[in-house]
Amino acid sequence: MNEPIRILRPSVRVKIAFAIGQFGWSLATFCVFNQLAYFYLPPETNTTNFPVFIYQGSILGVLTILGLISFGGRLLDAFTDPWIANLSDQSTHKLGKRRLFLLLGAFPLALFAFLVFYPISDSTQLNTVWLMVTIVLFYVSFTLYSVPYAALFSELCHVAKDRMQLSTMISVTWALGFFVGNTIFVFQSHFEQTMSSTAAFQQSVLIFSILSFIAMLIPVIFIKEQQYSKQSISQLDIRDSIKEVMKNTNFRNFALSDMIYFIALTIIQSGIVYYVTVLLQYEKEWTTYFMGGAFILSIVGFYALVNLAVKRIGKKRVVSFGFIIFAATFFMAITLGNTVLPKLVQLVMMGVMAAIPMAIFGIVPNAIVADIIYVHERNTGKQLAGMFFAARTVMMKFGIALGSLLFPSFLLLGRSVDNNFGIRFSGFAALVFCMLGFLVFQRYKDEV
Repeated sequence: MNEPIRILRPSVRVKIAFAIGQFGWSLATFCVFNQLAYFYLPPETNTTNFPVFIYQGSILGVLTILGLISFGGRLLDAFTDPWIANLSDQSTHKLGKRRLFLLLGAFPLALFAFLVFYPISDSTQLNTVWLMVTIVLFYVSFTLYSVPYAALFSELCHVAKDRMQLSTMISVTWALGFFVGNTIFVFQSHFEQTMSSTAAFQQSVLIFSILSFIAMLIPVIFIKEQQYSKQSISQLDIRDSIKEVMKNTNFRNFALSDMIYFIALTIIQSGIVYYVTVLLQYEKEWTTYFMGGAFILSIVGFYALVNLAVKRIGKKRVVSFGFIIFAATFFMAITLGNTVLPKLVQLVMMGVMAAIPMAIFGIVPNAIVADIIYVHERNTGKQLAGMFFAARTVMMKFGIALGSLLFPSFLLLGRSVDNNFGIRFSGFAALVFCMLGFLVFQRYKDEV
């Protein structure tokens, strides 16, 4: 009689290997998530040297080509998330039900992360079609990697302590990817000494894509999935799996608030370079300094405090506090350049405030989803980790899609030093969404 395979708790080495994968897809997605508007609808300053690649005006008076492409690509891709999740949940591949998808998704994700910023023609019409195609393929590749990756996270974490520890580690590597991504302005300025602004930006994105591809392969190479993951093969089809997940009231409440959070986050992340170069009239490299400072402060100053706060007062109260501080950060964005404080002081204050929610939302949400999965499996006996994380990803992408649709439209109201109303209004919109997310999140209940 065969003895059951003993599933081991993941070692620190295994957790590090897993977390490096998070760095990879964080870096691969950074420019597409945050710099599309900068590249295709750049700030109207004396230092902006990108040519016109796509139509710059409005559609129906309130929308932009860029916003519609971003929204449409993410909306279409959102429907692939449950499909990929169900395939992953039902997989019996010898490499592992999750690692197979990580292997298949890593290269196309890195490739299309670069090609999105590589217009193929002087024709705005052809470039528009190219952007549409590459955006869609980018997001499908992102789903192919990120949904099984997130499911593997919950399967590696057998106890609550592991969930918080690994959630903290992948938060660090996600933030590291975000930080490295923000160095694109420093790389761009360096390469501009010998090439055009466009080529300098593309060269920087290419470097990030190569680095991200290598990092995304690390979990595939170094984690023996069957040795560390508690898994079972789902017998539910995609429709029944989705129904099972969406019946979970606590998950629905969390996912809706998470979607609203990503609307606000997308607006503010897309707007940072505009806040720095237009509202404060600094060079674009200061965007890197701002985000780098906030990143370092977030990890050094607040990561340990977030973990301590979760133990003392619970995940719900910590996330609720994060929403409030994030809203205050958006208020700072609205007032940049209009107060009596020196510009550098304003930038530093905003960076310090941003560091707190960066730590909170970087660590806690993944642990919340893992908790929900654990409780659901305990109560029902059904393991649907892939589908839970897919549903969360769908909501996240809806949020990103809406934020990507709205931000370019705000820029139509003014993105120059002389007329910056659209940039300031984006901060106000993010503040409103952030407070709405706070109100929705109050319906979530800590269960673990």
